[in-house]
Amino acid sequence: MARNATKQDEQLEQRSKARTLARLFRYLFDYKGLIAIVLLIMGVSTFISIINPLIIERGINVHIIGRSTEGLITLCVAAAGLNILLVLLIKLRMYLMAKMSNEIVMKIRQQLYEHIQTLGFGFFDGRPTGKILARLMGDVTSLKDVLSNSVTTLIPDAITIIAVVAIMVIKDWRLGLASLFSLPVMVLSVMFLEKRSHKGWQDFRKKSSNLNAFLHEDIAGIRVIQSFHAEDETQQTFDKLTDEHCDSFVRACHWSDLFGPVIDICWAAGLIAMYYVGIKVVGVEDVSVGTLIAFGSYIGMFWQPVMNLSSYYNQMITNIAGAERIFEIFDTKPEIYDDENAVELEDIRGEIDFEHVSFHYDDDDDVLHDVSFHVNAGETIALVGPTGAGKTTIVNLISRFYDVQEGSVKLDGKDLREISLGSLRSRLGVMTQDNFLFTGTIRENIRYGRLDATDEEIEAAAKAVNAHDFIMKLEKGYDTELSERGAGLSAGQRQLIAFARTMVSDPKILILDEATSSIDTHTEILVQKGIEKLLAGRTSFVIAHRLSTISNADRIFVVDRGGIMESGSPKELIARRGEYYRLYMAQFKEVS
Repeated sequence: MARNATKQDEQLEQRSKARTLARLFRYLFDYKGLIAIVLLIMGVSTFISIINPLIIERGINVHIIGRSTEGLITLCVAAAGLNILLVLLIKLRMYLMAKMSNEIVMKIRQQLYEHIQTLGFGFFDGRPTGKILARLMGDVTSLKDVLSNSVTTLIPDAITIIAVVAIMVIKDWRLGLASLFSLPVMVLSVMFLEKRSHKGWQDFRKKSSNLNAFLHEDIAGIRVIQSFHAEDETQQTFDKLTDEHCDSFVRACHWSDLFGPVIDICWAAGLIAMYYVGIKVVGVEDVSVGTLIAFGSYIGMFWQPVMNLSSYYNQMITNIAGAERIFEIFDTKPEIYDDENAVELEDIRGEIDFEHVSFHYDDDDDVLHDVSFHVNAGETIALVGPTGAGKTTIVNLISRFYDVQEGSVKLDGKDLREISLGSLRSRLGVMTQDNFLFTGTIRENIRYGRLDATDEEIEAAAKAVNAHDFIMKLEKGYDTELSERGAGLSAGQRQLIAFARTMVSDPKILILDEATSSIDTHTEILVQKGIEKLLAGRTSFVIAHRLSTISNADRIFVVDRGGIMESGSPKELIARRGEYYRLYMAQFKEVS
């Protein structure tokens, strides 16, 4: 387990926030019609909101002071009707924007998942699963309010502010300027707070990702933790990550929560300045009570949108860190991809050629260096050698889970990079020592090898590897539900099901990487008979530490020190008394 989770903060490329937002808002373009309807609704709503203070001013200056009861009643009825319409329009707008934002979030999550599936093993090798889940779930969800409010807050509030300023200046420029004198202070304060708030929320996202990755890993490895009585150590690490997560949230909130008080202070200062100028400078005799009240309403209508925009801006910089992390994955190019001229395989013989292949992971030394060999169609090749020698790397290159840095790997004389990934892998059957089973029935897990396999073909594959008997002893047989990773089954039973899954795919090229490592000796003898049927007529690569399992291989490659140290049939290699002979004798002594 990775005990260095606290050191796994991703170093995201510093991106322009404007560029990130532009990419995010492009998703709104697919909803032009809906947005046009929402904008029309908001235009009517904004108009009603703006004329409300004028209605109040007229009611006071004309009807109350003029003692016109009939006119006041008519005005109140009209105002009530307009404001009922306003409430209904707001409800409709909220429904439409919620619908749109949810659809966009779903679209982003689907696209992100689709893109992640195209990424090579190199991407997953360097990232804990929990960090990927944090981006796919939490970060994507955090974008919903930003997308929704970009239309419902940004546009109408900006229009409201412009309209209110214009009305105040037209009615009395002195009162208007007094009302807005604190605006520069607000702008400078927001600029100061934004930098610190954005940095704080970026750090919070990273700490959230670290905590999520740690929890995912520890829950998956709970048996190991309890087996080694490591609960105290994991609890200490969890407490440390939780403290860092909490502290980063508090620091981010410290700066974000200052936006509201700054706006409130500037709002109050503008209101006081307006009344002071209206009473002391302009003079009470030149400013009616209705006008002062109307201006007081307009100041509220000015600063409330400013407060909304500030809140939206605060929300935006809170969640833009999530958008940056999402686009960081989108910008990760697949290491393995189809060439534009890649061909679809019709049928294959199964000849494999390595021509001067060199390969390394990241910046490490070569795992394979200038490796060349030819495998005939239908030949069974066993790969043996010490751990880390490059056996799995060879079969990973054949499966094109990685691409070579130098040289080429060819199938029937054609470079694998010239073949489409789909048609290549559909002709491969790969079974590793990680016999991963999905949540679902045993039948569904076996059918995963070939989705159009019939029930009869599934049972035939299970019988071939001697899994049928133990499956039928289960309460629901092939319809037995498996929990995550096949919990409840023995390691050997899980491996037999995985073996049946590979067999039902009917591959042209078979790769078995420690495929019988979890099967007891008695079961292995039974499975070996099924393997012999499976290997017949197929090009096969078998990695095994137990040399007894590869006695029927056509050739054995001894892999070590970056290359093929020797090759030949089992009898030939024993007769040479070389590397294979030493491995064979060492294992023979261990068994005896």
